[in-house]
This record gives sequence, C-alpha cells and structure tokens, in this order.
Amino acid sequence: MSAPDTAAETDGVDVRPISRWGLAWRVLAAVALVGLLLNGSVRMHDDAWPFGPMSQYAFFPGPDDTVVITRVYGVLADGQRVELPLRVDTAGIRRADVEGRIPAIEQDPSLLRAVSEGWSARHPGEPRPVEVSLVQDRQHLHRGRVVATDQVELARWRVTP
Repeated sequence: MSAPDTAAETDGVDVRPISRWGLAWRVLAAVALVGLLLNGSVRMHDDAWPFGPMSQYAFFPGPDDTVVITRVYGVLADGQRVELPLRVDTAGIRRADVEGRIPAIEQDPSLLRAVSEGWSARHPGEPRPVEVSLVQDRQHLHRGRVVATDQVELARWRVTP
C-alpha cells in the first residue's frame, strides 16, 4: 500500500493540505490573540476582558488555602448595617474593580465614595449610608473543608456630604 497523495482520500475523508495563505492568517490570528491576552494580563485589569484576566474566576483554591470574599457594607442613618453588593446594577461598580484597587482604598478610604454614591443612586427610597466599610470574609480550609472563618476590615470611610 502506498502513501496517499496530498489531495487523496484517507479513510473516506477528503484531506487537503493547508495553503500558505491559510497557514499565514491562522498564525497571525493566534499571535494577535496571544498578544491581546498578554496585554490584558500584564495590565491585570478586567476592562480588557475577554482578552485579559477575569479576576474573580481566575483561581481554584487548594485544599489547605484560604478563600477570600471581598464585600462592602454600609451603615445607614437608622443604624442598620447592610451589604452594598458589588455589582453595576446595585452599586454602580463591579467587584473586580474594587478588588483591583484594594491597596489604593486602604491608603485612601474616601475611594469608597463611588460605592456609596452608586448604591444611593440606585436605591433612592432607601436611607443613604453614613459609613462604608470594605471587608474581606475569609474561610480557612483544611483538606478542602472550612475549619475557620473570620472577617477583616480593610478600610472604613465616614460619608461626607
């Protein structure tokens, strides 16, 4: 049995070699996509999605790791403590945007103003927050099971008019 020609049938399937042009555009497309992904990864910002990291889905915790969930809480004028969910439709800002700026928020808690104002604008019938805090809930795992939980306050800002 001899080897099949380049355009011959192989097991009943018509197999044709790729043209130089076909190969060139595929290689260029692959290089462009890798370049976009590297650009987004180097900048480490979710604005580049889908050509960069989507931070909140970018990891899988190991069996003995700590799972960290970032939250923002507000204390309303009536003293009630409520979570201000970090979503555009509820607080005007995405969780990934807040998580990406944690060091800056720790240095300047007034950056939490964006969350407070976004939440107030989307909940006009609710009392406005008088204080906003950035916290992280931490679940400590051992062999894949939660063995301890705690909450760490990273920043607190008293709302100013």
